[in-house]
Amino acid sequence: MQATRLALPEVILLRPKVFSDHRGNFFESFNARAFRDATGLDVGFVQDNHSYSKAQVLRGLHYQVKQAQGKLVRVISGAVFDVAVDLRRSSPSFGRWAGARLSAEDKGVLWIPPGFAHGFYVLSDGAEFLYKTTDYYAPEFERTLLWNDPALGIAWPLSGEPILNAKDAAGRPLAYAEVYE
Repeated sequence: MQATRLALPEVILLRPKVFSDHRGNFFESFNARAFRDATGLDVGFVQDNHSYSKAQVLRGLHYQVKQAQGKLVRVISGAVFDVAVDLRRSSPSFGRWAGARLSAEDKGVLWIPPGFAHGFYVLSDGAEFLYKTTDYYAPEFERTLLWNDPALGIAWPLSGEPILNAKDAAGRPLAYAEVYE
């Protein structure tokens, strides 16, 4: 497994070793030892989530103010632009973002640590998105950061107006968001 630290070094893009031949391919989508060796992190996952989104859907930027979740995300069909925003006030990179294109074709996996908001924009006709979390979903602690807050300056690769649900459209700007210490 190859690990590349992005603009925010805690956000890590992982590329699994893929074995291909005339029949197709095989790869380990997750191996705890390989993850630990590649990242230096020993994390436990408690929940797997699976979503499908149509073209131009933007989901996020989501986080939980308590029971903060680390997320290991990947795309199994289609392609997305995936974003993490540092919401740790004590961090030198507070309010900064990192993004990466993830697709079923390249099989990339992105590690987003606890303390970060997360979202993605669908680049293909549709995308199936899988992610593991380090803590359970707690709707009472879920918050949404405004996806297009000028203070964040996220360079979303939009092709027209994104499709948002009401919660994501009403996200809070960073200046008014609950964040981590």
